[in-house]
Amino acid sequence: MTRPASALIDIHAHFSLPSTPAARHAAWEASRRRQHFLAPEPYEWRLDGTLAYMDETGTAMQMLSTVPNNLESLRASNDYGVQIVATHPTRFGLLAALPTDDPQASLAEIQRVGGLDGVDGWAVSTVYNGQSLAADALDPLWQQLDDRHAVVFVHPNAYAPAVADLPTPLVEVAFDTGRTVVSMLYAGVFARFPNITFVIAHAGGAVPLLAGRLGLIGTEPWVPNPHNLGTSEIETTLRRLWVDTAASASDQQLTAAAATFGEDHLVFGSDWGVPCTDKASALRNIRALLCTEAIGRTARAAVPDRAHVLFPQAARRAQSG
Repeated sequence: MTRPASALIDIHAHFSLPSTPAARHAAWEASRRRQHFLAPEPYEWRLDGTLAYMDETGTAMQMLSTVPNNLESLRASNDYGVQIVATHPTRFGLLAALPTDDPQASLAEIQRVGGLDGVDGWAVSTVYNGQSLAADALDPLWQQLDDRHAVVFVHPNAYAPAVADLPTPLVEVAFDTGRTVVSMLYAGVFARFPNITFVIAHAGGAVPLLAGRLGLIGTEPWVPNPHNLGTSEIETTLRRLWVDTAASASDQQLTAAAATFGEDHLVFGSDWGVPCTDKASALRNIRALLCTEAIGRTARAAVPDRAHVLFPQAARRAQSG
């Protein structure tokens, strides 16, 4: 495989707490039943395997994230992520998870881990235990993150059920992302908290496909529009968002993402660390990114390590490795 001129800094990589074979088997069965995800065997995230994959692909650093669906596991996961970064500070950063069904618990988690070394940003789920990121109740959380000029990684709901009997990672994650980001747009989240840098997973999911529709009919009088968004404001607000290339480096997706968010807001992501990404699919995505003609040559060369703009401290750790 041809290596990029600059080492990859991967902002979309997952990890998970150590677990028992029985727990992994139960999760595997539940995923096959609930999400129609027909993985051939239970999945186990391993640190040694991740480091080997990173070495093979020229990945200098991964920004780890995962958002467990209960507070106890979420806090334990954040603590484990901090330990991984402390052990391998030049290879990993942490986007600590926030339990956005409970704004006060989220604020407490920011206070608990926000000052720790290696916590470089925050990870949230589009919908968390039924609570959308567009909910007004989250305003105190957004204000705290705005005050901190935080980077917030928005991942689709990993626990969403399958739709049309197809695996959730294949189709539903894109539409889940689209619904949430558009809801946040009309709720005024992006406009009211301009100091938060939002990074949307998977090239923005369905958002680029909806952007033209929003510009065409999104300001019609029959559309609820409490903040009186105009067509130009919708376009400008979307271009403030960043998106990653995880499982999304095809020409079709990159063309749409660049037109919606701008070529300079594309950042590398692999989606490593979950059952839907194996080494072969991750390598295909990297090759597609390195060879694409959907974006200009300069932009394409900048994507692999553009994360240094978002996470300068983490990038400095990676360079010192």
